[in-house]
Amino acid sequence: MRVVGRVVKMGDNISTDDIIPARYLHLTDPGDLAQHLFEDRPEIRERMEKTPKPIVIVAGKGFGYGSSREHAPIALKAYGVSAVIAESFHRIFYRNSINNALPLIELENAPVLFQEGEEVEIDLDRGVVKTRSGEYRFPPYPEELAQLLRQGGLKKALEQAVQAQQGA
Repeated sequence: MRVVGRVVKMGDNISTDDIIPARYLHLTDPGDLAQHLFEDRPEIRERMEKTPKPIVIVAGKGFGYGSSREHAPIALKAYGVSAVIAESFHRIFYRNSINNALPLIELENAPVLFQEGEEVEIDLDRGVVKTRSGEYRFPPYPEELAQLLRQGGLKKALEQAVQAQQGA
């Protein structure tokens, strides 16, 4: 599975509340959530708006800390974020992202490896991120998680499994 995008860089400790403020958690439509992405972080929001989609976020340590809300990866994906590369992720955000088919890549020194606005291509099956300046390797997903990403997330995987059982 391949994903591409232009880099938007962020620092350490980007919380789920930074991504989508809690006052919008009543929204259920992913497009509505995406309209409020990084609303309380105008310095990030402005760069996101100026960057052509799809976007690959590159961040430091602790991306996605805070609440266990699924709204954050849903809003990112709906906005046009194709993947997030960071030095580390908080566990619940990581799992919520995979469940919602948003690929996350842990890569040491991620913020210094990429330039704002550069195009990246990610081969999730081979564990390679390519840019004009080089290639960076990461451990590919275990097959079970890779399958969830290919199927479009946990909900779609379950729907496909139910349809397969009903058709059998």
